[in-house]
Amino acid sequence: MAQWTSAVGAAQLARLLGSQQDRPAGPGTRRPPAYRALADGIRLLVLEGRVPVAARLPAERELALALSVSRTTVAAAYEALRGEGFLESRRGAGSWTAVPAGNPVPARGLEPLPPEALGSMIDLGCAALPAPEPWLTRAVQGALEELPPYAHTHGDYPAGLPALRATIADRYTQRGIATMPEQIMVTTGAMGAIDAICHLFGGRGERIAVESPSYANILQLMREAGARLVPVAMAEGLTGWDLDRWRQVLREAAPRIAYVVADFHNPTGALADEDQRRRLVDAARSAGTVLVADETMSELWLDEDVEMPRPVCAFDPAGSTVITVGSASKAFWAGMRIGWVRAAPDVIRSLVAARAYADLGTPVLEQLAVNWLFGTGGWEEAVELRRTQARQNRDELVSAVRRELPGWEFEVPRGGLTLWVRTGGLSGSRLAEAGERVGVRVPSGPRFGVDGAFEGYVRLPFTVGGAVAEEAAARLAAAARIVETGGTTGGEAPRTFVA
Repeated sequence: MAQWTSAVGAAQLARLLGSQQDRPAGPGTRRPPAYRALADGIRLLVLEGRVPVAARLPAERELALALSVSRTTVAAAYEALRGEGFLESRRGAGSWTAVPAGNPVPARGLEPLPPEALGSMIDLGCAALPAPEPWLTRAVQGALEELPPYAHTHGDYPAGLPALRATIADRYTQRGIATMPEQIMVTTGAMGAIDAICHLFGGRGERIAVESPSYANILQLMREAGARLVPVAMAEGLTGWDLDRWRQVLREAAPRIAYVVADFHNPTGALADEDQRRRLVDAARSAGTVLVADETMSELWLDEDVEMPRPVCAFDPAGSTVITVGSASKAFWAGMRIGWVRAAPDVIRSLVAARAYADLGTPVLEQLAVNWLFGTGGWEEAVELRRTQARQNRDELVSAVRRELPGWEFEVPRGGLTLWVRTGGLSGSRLAEAGERVGVRVPSGPRFGVDGAFEGYVRLPFTVGGAVAEEAAARLAAAARIVETGGTTGGEAPRTFVA
């Protein structure tokens, strides 16, 4: 019986391998043999999760043709991978990817490290800050006081608690977009909201237009739902969307859904202006595309003089074209898994009906906690604390990276939680692997792209500051030296660091 559960075609694997950039070898640096370079490239793809574990690889002859190398080179690479535990084979069943015994299965998203691993590893993979106390504790205490009446019910509210739906609707109305509670569904985080939307509108094989780059976990969610992703390149720097490209893609590809982050885009930090928002909504309406606007970062402006544009849904107040997704997880705390959808009432009814076959509802206690924050002014004070933390971390991280890695390029965003960094020609995938060896975890650019794009980038979140930011930048510089020279850490384990 075959042990593989999926397959990677020769052309697809060749594209993924071709995206891996190698820095030109310096004086005294020898290039590895062709088979070794190929084995290393496949191993990197497996370690990053870009080629899944238990994926059948192409036959040697097929891959040799796709890469324009000899079959002997591919055979030697496969043999090296088998010897290292990254490939298994069986006569008649082919060869499939694996991980050596004792190695963790690579994540395809950006899962946070477990707390016990944080002593020796600085985690720059997860763009989330600690809870803004004392507001988390106060919110939970307030929720407990409100809980008794709900405890006498079955506790299932597929559309969300009526009180929280009304509060969220009022908050949109106060922002100038008249909204009824019937236009709101409470979800388990923004991921739960987008998963529900994708299943309702984006069945298997449907096209979904996405910014390029875009948020890695959402891209993976859409892939696993069977969507065909259509990337639309972002404009250079922090200028937001390229509307000519968007109009062309919406007109020619006719995607069922388009997913955008207009407010401090993840990962670039770009902020789309009002004219871009209006024109994109008009283009989506003309194409018959449902525009999903993720505004989970919308309250995280970090500079005092930032003038926030109106929400994307302001240009489609009835919700016939724009579906808005919000969340408490970025602005407040990632452990507060409360999100919401704002859309036309008929869309909300369809989402709620479909939810009966998914998670039935969102935890009542957490909904009450968010409602307490919204109703008491605690939300505004907690988010202001969050802005202060993120602003300080941003400034300290930027200073540390500029000092330790002067060849890396980036623009400093005025909000959000992430820095999108061009790595001076180094492979982001190789930097991520070397970083694990020296004690810093960083996601490489290809996680935020489609089919291997952005190999020359990494994403750095504003989650550490002070001495930890200094140490993180120093470890990134050490990882960069490893990649530049093709060297090793010399067997030295990363030292334990206590913040």
